[in-house]
Amino acid sequence: MSAPFLQQLVDREYFGMKLGLTKIRRALKKMGGPQRCYQTIHVAGTNGKGSTATMLARILEKAGYRVGLFSSPHLQSFTERFQINGVPISEERLEALSHSVTQIDSRRHDDRLSFFECMTAVAFQYFAEEKVDVAVIEVGLGGRLDATNVLEPAVTVITPIDYDHQKQLGGTLQAIAREKGGIIKRG
Repeated sequence: MSAPFLQQLVDREYFGMKLGLTKIRRALKKMGGPQRCYQTIHVAGTNGKGSTATMLARILEKAGYRVGLFSSPHLQSFTERFQINGVPISEERLEALSHSVTQIDSRRHDDRLSFFECMTAVAFQYFAEEKVDVAVIEVGLGGRLDATNVLEPAVTVITPIDYDHQKQLGGTLQAIAREKGGIIKRG
């Protein structure tokens, strides 16, 4: 991605993180609900969620499925956060999708999508356009109010929970577990 465009997205974090689902739901509705175009596996937890998500994606790929993987943070390249069958999105495609998401976003700073919300919408749109069979989606922070929690997953996975993000999730393991368990759906 071009440095100025990526910086514009990263700058969205300086408006402060406000956990909640209202803005991402509104954006995805404007986009036609791309997250409903494929089955999903939703992964939360403190330890091992990235490894678990990656292993699940590879297992499904080996079973013959076309698999999207959305994870964060990245290890080497920002594009590796968005993969299909182990291949990261191209920088050009990521920039184009990011641009389309920011175009539908609110112009009011206090109502704009955060960086992570933008990237979540990009991932959902990318996987819909590429017609994946299933997407493995890693929670960014917590679960209950995380931007990824707009999904109706076929499977929910919670890896071991420990003390993390206590300012946002609570100071006890019970409170943290409650937040992460917020991705569990009926049935």
